[in-house]
Amino acid sequence: MSFPFGERLRAAFAPPQYLARSFAGIDLSASGVKAARLAAGVHGLTLAGWAEIFLAAGAFADGEIVDQGAVVAALAGTAHSAGITTANASLPESKSFLFETEVPGAAADELRVAVEQHLDELIPLPPAETVFDFVAIGEGKGGGTRVAGVGVAGRVIDDALKAFDDAKMSVAALEGEMFAMARALIRPDDMATSLIVDVGKTTTKLAIVAGRIPLFSATIAIGGHALTLAVQKYFGVTENEARGVKADRGIVPTAGNEEYLAAMLSTVSAIRDEIMRRLDYWQEKARASGHEPVERALLTGGNASVRGLPEYLEGALGVPVMMGDVFTNLASRDAWIPEIDSTEAPAYATAIGLALYDAYA
Repeated sequence: MSFPFGERLRAAFAPPQYLARSFAGIDLSASGVKAARLAAGVHGLTLAGWAEIFLAAGAFADGEIVDQGAVVAALAGTAHSAGITTANASLPESKSFLFETEVPGAAADELRVAVEQHLDELIPLPPAETVFDFVAIGEGKGGGTRVAGVGVAGRVIDDALKAFDDAKMSVAALEGEMFAMARALIRPDDMATSLIVDVGKTTTKLAIVAGRIPLFSATIAIGGHALTLAVQKYFGVTENEARGVKADRGIVPTAGNEEYLAAMLSTVSAIRDEIMRRLDYWQEKARASGHEPVERALLTGGNASVRGLPEYLEGALGVPVMMGDVFTNLASRDAWIPEIDSTEAPAYATAIGLALYDAYA
């Protein structure tokens, strides 16, 4: 079934009407579970509760729940710590397939039938086993309607819901993580085409979004932990000590720092090159395919707060690069100061974006 997209693509899966707005989001990823709960006040929404529980390597891998017990315990633990009983939950980017196409018709029912008839051409999943949703994004060159959408295997949804059931939690909606991330970082009236770079522990996820609708996504199999390992190897320190050095020194050139910087850049440059490859392709093909070139890049994720990273990437990508603000669509900072540490906050972009859906529904 298709749903209204007043607030962009909700990859999913509308909640039962009896569930109240949760203003809460839970993000399950390979590194762990993050939960965010928002509260409404006179000045707007604020972050009222947040929590993170790390998962052992392999407990959640390539978008699949491998260790059910560990994942369920982490879901229950973060929900309890953040004061959540009902939440919107993320679907893994690695198991979600974006598509864009032109189909005949204009009415929602017509568009859904047209998309469904060609679903096997749009995503690499058997149509009978796929749940999909889409949004109209404009008039097509052939006189039809351009739509952007996402498809997910029904099995992935069933597995996610079972984990939440086992954790004794209610799920109001499931949504692709890139859609949630865009909602957290970009204002509703901001139509600029942006590149979101989510630097996680073991991966770096990319999404090109226009009007907060992801049109392209990719995952790079290198994350911030590789930088930590580079520091460990260079200084011969523990992982915790390496994280502290990484946070303190970053990749900022300073006198006497040349060897350390070279060790860090050998890893950062690999991430940079993969980003550039995808961005260059988009910039070259954008106008021919009816899209605008990327105007800026927004950094987020638990490993994005490395000193000097925005400046380093900006010099290579040719567009302004800045840290994304996960509180962009919450209450004004004039009325509210987040209690969460500023270097920790970027890790909660997906969870906050999931919670924000209910502010627009």
